[in-house]
Amino acid sequence: MTTHTVTPARPLLEVRDLHVTYRQGGQTVPAVRGVTFTLGAGDTLGIAGESGCGKSTMALSLLRLHGGAAQVTGEVLFDGENLLTTTWSKLRAVRWAGASVVFQGAMSALNPVRTVLDQIVEPMVLHDKIGPKDAERRAAELLDSVGIPSRRIRSYPHEFSGGQRQRVMIAMALACRPDLIIADEPTTALDVMVQAQILELLGDLVRESKIAVIMITHDLSLLAHTCDRLAVMYGGRIVELGPSRQVLEDPQHPYTRALSRAFPTIGDPASRRAPEGLPGDPPRPSETDSGCAFAPRCPEAEASCRTGEMLLWPAGPGRSAACLHARPQHGGTP
Repeated sequence: MTTHTVTPARPLLEVRDLHVTYRQGGQTVPAVRGVTFTLGAGDTLGIAGESGCGKSTMALSLLRLHGGAAQVTGEVLFDGENLLTTTWSKLRAVRWAGASVVFQGAMSALNPVRTVLDQIVEPMVLHDKIGPKDAERRAAELLDSVGIPSRRIRSYPHEFSGGQRQRVMIAMALACRPDLIIADEPTTALDVMVQAQILELLGDLVRESKIAVIMITHDLSLLAHTCDRLAVMYGGRIVELGPSRQVLEDPQHPYTRALSRAFPTIGDPASRRAPEGLPGDPPRPSETDSGCAFAPRCPEAEASCRTGEMLLWPAGPGRSAACLHARPQHGGTP
């Protein structure tokens, strides 16, 4: 059986100066620019931002799932091992057994011509080296744990509803008892009732099994209720990072403030009928070479915002923001 023991003296995951670029039409297009964060065992981190901000590209690059079209630099240390430079055999051992992914759109991620049993059992047989009967017994237990009767274990993906398929994906992600789950927009295609059930299920699993989770979505309020910390991305960078409640209730970056105001307030008719939006469009990756990428849409932008280097400066205890207005006034360092 493949096991991963996290050393208490260091975080489970350390991402350092991560850059992801693609080749397009003979040009280099940066999609992720200098992302840095840490995640401890059993911690939860939410990643929020508009479509195209780089959050999914960043998450997939952690396990080198981006394909050959992308160039990735920096460091992704999983229990001290740099996954960007490690051998394929070691990376293969980390995938599923150390870290697994719950993809957006389970119908696309699941194999339509194989039963749920086959798909849950496969990683256990390959990574944990257990026999088929033991693997089938554990697969049945996993289905029960995510709220699907184990008697349906020989069903095919099309025989389940959308919410049930997402539960199957979570069961698959848990098959080899990983230390980390990366959930990439796991509830986007679901209605609000099923969405709440899936998020509650993930939260219970984290608390019971001490699994670390990276949750990716465009819904800032959803992350604030499910994750310990929240990272807001814009233009391929993290522009604000801190405890989720604090980031939502007292945002330090203008972009985070705009996101939080975009959600209608329950019980406030004026807010519901005319929520505050964000004018303009997100930048194209090729348009964010210097200065703050949010400056063209920012009501607080100054001339220096368009030329100054944007770093994550301290913005309170355990918090940071990539905004000149959050920068220390007396020469502080990020």
